[in-house]
Amino acid sequence: MPHKPTNKVARERRAQQAIEDAAKLRDGLTAPQLDTLRSMEEFQWTLRFVRRPMFQAPVPVLFSRDGKRMAVLEADGSINENPGFKIRP
Repeated sequence: MPHKPTNKVARERRAQQAIEDAAKLRDGLTAPQLDTLRSMEEFQWTLRFVRRPMFQAPVPVLFSRDGKRMAVLEADGSINENPGFKIRP
């Protein structure tokens, strides 16, 4: 029978995976996008995912703390709350 990891070990693995996932989301973002992202995170906004359309720049999508507002970080670091596409609930 395989050894089942303890809760502490499992928590540590999940925490490490979350760090790696966050780093992967940031890959390919421009310096201005990263600067704006850090500022937005101070206001409890989170980077939930990055759209990666073929042959186009990545489109980072952030959500407010309560999840009711969404914004896209443009390549120049500006914030766009009306990006022209819908997010499914």
